[in-house]
Amino acid sequence: MSHAAIRTRRWTRAEYARAIDACIFPEDEPLELLAGRLVVAEPKHRPHAVATGLVAEALRRAFVAGWYVQIQDPIALDATSEPEPDVAVVRGAPRDYPREHPAHPVLVVEVAESSLRLDRRLKGRLYARAGIAEYWIVNLMDRVLEVHRAPQREGRRYKYGDIQILRPEASVSPLASPAARIAVADLLP
Repeated sequence: MSHAAIRTRRWTRAEYARAIDACIFPEDEPLELLAGRLVVAEPKHRPHAVATGLVAEALRRAFVAGWYVQIQDPIALDATSEPEPDVAVVRGAPRDYPREHPAHPVLVVEVAESSLRLDRRLKGRLYARAGIAEYWIVNLMDRVLEVHRAPQREGRRYKYGDIQILRPEASVSPLASPAARIAVADLLP
């Protein structure tokens, strides 16, 4: 007996937006569009929620006037990806984005427990391909901050060329706000 190959179809951001407008997905369905695939987001347990709030607070202190720190809202990476990072820093204010999601964040942060592999690999490649200069992973499993910088292309893949693992006693300065110092411990629940 022969088995036919399983065919899949990738989604575009435009198709995804039309499906949302047509109420195809339940409103509380935690979906993200990543490289044309609909991915169900990990459940948000209390440590995840606390860390997300702590990151947003720290980044609001580090980025003052002229910056918008958004929490768990979509960003428009390219024609096939619309992730919803836990925190993203974009230029401007919420009213600057009345019809379209922000497309060029200066910093994206994911809080990771069970999603650590997805956040490191797929999301890391997508953020690097989009040219996002700085991507942080608040790694709750190991209680560290992973700082990914210097997006680059290597063959047909994209990755970050500079990755630092910072322990709770360390601090970090965002590239887009170099005068700010954020203690890693302040990002961890």
